[in-house]
Amino acid sequence: MKAVVLAGGYATRLWPITRHRPKMLLPVGDQTVIDRVFAELEADERVEEVFVSTNAAFADTFETYLADSPFEKPTLSVEETTAEDEKFGVVGALAQLVDREGIDDDLLVVAGDNLIGFDLSAFLDRFAETGAPTLAAYDVGSREKATAYGVIDVDDGRVVDFEEKPADPPSTLVSIACYAFPSESLRFEEYLADGNNPDEPGWFVQWLVERGDVYAFPFEEAWFDIGTPDSYLEAVAWALDGDTLVAEDATVVNSDIGPNVHVMGGARIVDSTLRNTVVFPNATVLDCEIHDSIIDEESRVEDIDLAGALLGAHSKLTNGE
Repeated sequence: MKAVVLAGGYATRLWPITRHRPKMLLPVGDQTVIDRVFAELEADERVEEVFVSTNAAFADTFETYLADSPFEKPTLSVEETTAEDEKFGVVGALAQLVDREGIDDDLLVVAGDNLIGFDLSAFLDRFAETGAPTLAAYDVGSREKATAYGVIDVDDGRVVDFEEKPADPPSTLVSIACYAFPSESLRFEEYLADGNNPDEPGWFVQWLVERGDVYAFPFEEAWFDIGTPDSYLEAVAWALDGDTLVAEDATVVNSDIGPNVHVMGGARIVDSTLRNTVVFPNATVLDCEIHDSIIDEESRVEDIDLAGALLGAHSKLTNGE
């Protein structure tokens, strides 16, 4: 079996934090988002090779990252785009990757910005049982939330209906970006040749449901689709579980560092109160109260209160500015 970790998005809803870095490399606790996926794939002997599908804009970043990582399976597979409006769509990118890498094995596809609480090995066990396309499914708890996802109807474990981003969802059970396909189901080119939507993989799954058996792997563990500042901070809070994480070479003086705060290396926090906040390397926070915010690297915040803020790298924000 091969695996593809999707890492080609530009994460515009997280700009400026992700303007020059992939959101998959954002820290969540003591790991990055994508490291959690890599670690599970590395440990499962059924997965022989892992392709990291990214864009040309972030290729160098991922190449350096993988070269310095402890993981042996991942290799880079580059989609030749450098901006959001050039993207092929997920299905289009998968079709190109399967062709480019000559993949004719069973294939696991998982989003690199998906923080999932279940074990991928358990998901692959389910796939081995079904021998058919299998997707991970999560109950988001409200129909309003479900409108943003592919909504499924399941009967005895089999997906009997799939509707991508419905205006009036029939249930709250949604497909997340974790799929396993047997080799004979890698019909991306056929799907695209019929003029179908190249963007969301859910449309491809819906197409498969209309042509054969597709099975679900429902789970109740945590799941975060990290695409917005709020969802990122929620994932950090889940990982830290009310604790704080302060790098050894960070400086904290006369400050109240509360729950779910991550202060990275070289950052300096003085006379300040922080809650539910991420402070990137070498940022400076002086005489501030900051809640539910992200402060990027090399920025400086002084004598000001912030809530729900997203401050880009190398910024300066002081009282009156």
